[in-house]
Amino acid sequence: MGDSTLAEQRTQRRLAAILAVDVVGYSRLMAVNETGTLAALKAHRKELVDPKIAEHGGRIVKLMGDGALVEFASAVDAVECAVAIQRGMVERNAGDPEDRRIVFRVGINLGDIIIDGDDIYGDGVNIAARLEALAEPGGICISRSTRDQIRDKLEFALEDLGDQTVKNIVRPVRVFRVAVGASTRAIAGEKPAFPQPERLSIAVLPFQNMSGDPEQEYFADGISEDIITALSKIPKLFVIARNSSFTFKGKAVHVPEVSKKLGVRYVLEGSVRKSGNRVRITSQLIDGVTGGHIWAERFDRELTDIFAVQDEVTQEIVSALALNLTESEQKRLVIEYTDNPEAYDCFLRGREQWWRLVKDSNIQARELLQRAVELDPKFAPAYAFLAAAHLHDYVNLWSESPARSLERAHELAQQAVVLDERYPYAHWALSISYMWMRRLDEAISEAERAISLDPNFALGHDSLGLTLCYAGRSEEALACFDRGMALDPYYPDIYLHFLAQAHFQLGRFEEAIGVLKRRIIRNPDTDISRVLLAASYGHLGRIDEAQAEWKEVFRVNPDYSLDHRRNILPYKNPADFELIVDGLRKAGLVD
Repeated sequence: MGDSTLAEQRTQRRLAAILAVDVVGYSRLMAVNETGTLAALKAHRKELVDPKIAEHGGRIVKLMGDGALVEFASAVDAVECAVAIQRGMVERNAGDPEDRRIVFRVGINLGDIIIDGDDIYGDGVNIAARLEALAEPGGICISRSTRDQIRDKLEFALEDLGDQTVKNIVRPVRVFRVAVGASTRAIAGEKPAFPQPERLSIAVLPFQNMSGDPEQEYFADGISEDIITALSKIPKLFVIARNSSFTFKGKAVHVPEVSKKLGVRYVLEGSVRKSGNRVRITSQLIDGVTGGHIWAERFDRELTDIFAVQDEVTQEIVSALALNLTESEQKRLVIEYTDNPEAYDCFLRGREQWWRLVKDSNIQARELLQRAVELDPKFAPAYAFLAAAHLHDYVNLWSESPARSLERAHELAQQAVVLDERYPYAHWALSISYMWMRRLDEAISEAERAISLDPNFALGHDSLGLTLCYAGRSEEALACFDRGMALDPYYPDIYLHFLAQAHFQLGRFEEAIGVLKRRIIRNPDTDISRVLLAASYGHLGRIDEAQAEWKEVFRVNPDYSLDHRRNILPYKNPADFELIVDGLRKAGLVD
């Protein structure tokens, strides 16, 4: 028997990092919507998973329905690739219903593998598959051999899960969980500008309506929102925005899971029972890590004492978390409301309608908030949100005279600031009106004032970022978006457009494309993001893709007009808007 024959019979082996990935709950997703699930999975693979694997030097060994097996020459590359995929999926899933999201889990092992043509076998592969099964949804588990290779080379935190006995593996496997954090900088391939919140962080869940009357939902929501507003003013505390906290409304929640999803240590939950002129509020502060109760209380009061109860809840939380506030910080917590119960009721109803962000609800919001200021002409929050309702009319062309809507919004916001200089929403509304009036320096100043009063004001950070974009200060805008999205992890999809706009203005067209694709997945009917995507493709010479996207613009909105956008968008430097036109011109889409 010759040497060549012996070589052919000898088992071929090599050391490799093996990544195993599959979809959590794939059978359930297919049962609910087979066509949609397959289409979404293909899109995720094409636009995120496969490019990240190629970027990190991986080789897809085989696809297995909802999963894949990937080989890397380096454990560092394998872990970096996995983190990039999981972070990307957080963005792609944001805003989608939880029961429709495609969520991956990943296992990685560095070990000896057997080569059989293009396929691979052996314990090195089997352990990766078992690690994948141990990973939580959206998570990554790695073996000790992998941990040893990436230690001191990567910045990701690792949690030791100890030795685990897994199927068909003789000895227990030491398992480590990789901490996967996401931020807008991570989306763009940069280090996060802000650390993930640690001990002094809290989410206030929407209080349950126990009144037996569904029409009283607005009242329970209003109590929750006012507590969020008060706590947000504490600089030492990281407070999740209303928008993200309220994604858990009406759901049976498991506090540790909420804590993990929102990235906070503490969770406040409670209930409201309103009956006639009496109100009962119960609340409890829970440690999201241990599940232990830190503080709980029940308040039975007259309806006229509702603001005192909100203040007491806020003060109890401050005490429970051992927050040492200065005298000025203590004063900042107090919200100047009204002693007119009917005005407050109109305000709560109006604010609730305003948050719905649709035309009919905005009309109701205006009417209710107008009634609130008529009942109490010194009620600053009602003026601020009435200004915000008129701003909705202006931006969305919901009124017969958008110019008059902007003028009215500006007047109301100024009045709100005069009545209560410490109310963040008053400065925010004034900032937005200044922005659309092209008075950008004043808009920036008012937004910064709002944030100084409320460091956790997610809407304020995002609005400041947008204004900085229009002022030509896009690098600074990125830091604002980072902070706003950290405070509001379930942020509205329009924020992705703002983020892409900043990257576009900085000439980072590839980064803009990645963010815009995520926005379009969440909102397929956007015209502005498709225009920006077409322009980005044009600057990169990707003509066919630019032309295809431009065609989609007019499918979505046959009346789209570049001239209209040029006239209304408040760019300080007109050349910043012309950068969009130039990209379209390069693709032969405009003259």
